[in-house]
Amino acid sequence: MNYALICGAEIHVELATKSKMFCGCKNDPFHAEKPNIYTCPVCLGLPGALPVPNKKAIEDCILIGLALGCTIAKVSKFDRKHYFYPDLPKGYQISQYDQPFCVGGQVETSFGPVQITRVHLEEDTAKLHHETLSVGAESARAVSLIDFNRSSVPLVEIVTEPDIHSAEQAKEFLKKVRDIIRGLGVSDCDMEKGTMRLEANISLAPVGEDPGVPPSLPPYKVEVKNINSFRFFAHALEYEKVRQGEILDKGETPLQQTLGWREAEGKTVVQRTKEGSADYRYFPDPDIPPIVISRQWVADIAKRLPELQSTKIDSLISMGIVESAAKIIVNNQVMMDYLEHVKILNPKYIQSAAKDMVNKKIDYKKLTPTDYIKNIESKNSEKITDPAVLTPLITKILQSNPQETPLNFLIGQLMKATSGKADPQVASKLITDLIN
Repeated sequence: MNYALICGAEIHVELATKSKMFCGCKNDPFHAEKPNIYTCPVCLGLPGALPVPNKKAIEDCILIGLALGCTIAKVSKFDRKHYFYPDLPKGYQISQYDQPFCVGGQVETSFGPVQITRVHLEEDTAKLHHETLSVGAESARAVSLIDFNRSSVPLVEIVTEPDIHSAEQAKEFLKKVRDIIRGLGVSDCDMEKGTMRLEANISLAPVGEDPGVPPSLPPYKVEVKNINSFRFFAHALEYEKVRQGEILDKGETPLQQTLGWREAEGKTVVQRTKEGSADYRYFPDPDIPPIVISRQWVADIAKRLPELQSTKIDSLISMGIVESAAKIIVNNQVMMDYLEHVKILNPKYIQSAAKDMVNKKIDYKKLTPTDYIKNIESKNSEKITDPAVLTPLITKILQSNPQETPLNFLIGQLMKATSGKADPQVASKLITDLIN
């Protein structure tokens, strides 16, 4: 049977605040000189320690929500999410359940929009290190060590609706979200370090006879956790589509499980039976009062919104820069600054500067925009623009090619005859006038 892939994404992003989410400890787990140096009673979960929310982290979370087109709540609260694992010292995680900071919103993709369900704020867990330690002279044993430098680092979670229907759409969407967040300057979204982590909720539904009718949501889903690259996310979707399809073809329903992705083996592996919201026993954190978000506060946060990448790309395209080059340039601030200087000096060279930077024909880190324009103008001064010189050459070329010939070919012949010195724009007009 033919099945449609139905996927929702969960994106976890560590914020680059100076301090942690609920305490004053330094937020820098990846550059700490040694484990467990940025800790205190709050992030170690010691009895009696009281959390104090990080205002900057809340503002950064709302900023992300605004960039994704979300509605910002007027009142929000933190909840306790209970589960037991060594990297969670309190036995619960301070997160958000039914009153997140941001709801709604969407991100456009070339495959259709992906709607945002919610953007909420929580604390990250400690980090487990699985190692083998020597015991005595000849024996060793496997141990799990815990580094609490990451415990309680502010973590934004972006949850989508099940609007992703292919691996290609997933990659495009995830890259767009990463680029938006990087553009806000609130996180580096480095998946190698773990400041951006991905999860996929995947299920399949039979494709109906009417392709215009979207498939209904199936009664199950499996979650693939802790994916650390867009490519791995796509691979997990492709693998699960085959695996779940084989189960459904047998008339069975895939088990609702939490899986992990093993790229080296090219498959998902079972970690545990998937929990439901009831398993976490959510309730409002009694130590943190509800947070009232005034519209003035939201307006002040919105002032931090930069020009988004999609807008920057559209702006570059409107200047005549091809879309593929525009997408490369907006991800490189040095290139963007270079083009801005070229635009100030002489806007007619923007297209050539963009093309030369992307194609690595110039070293934009060494050649100044002023020198670049001087070089271009120097070359242009050698161009042959005099119709009295070009017309006889064009006439000769037309006589050698009496049949209808593409304009580009004729221009190419003229460039060959003039050793590349003929001005293409002048040549194009002269050839067109002579043909007509």
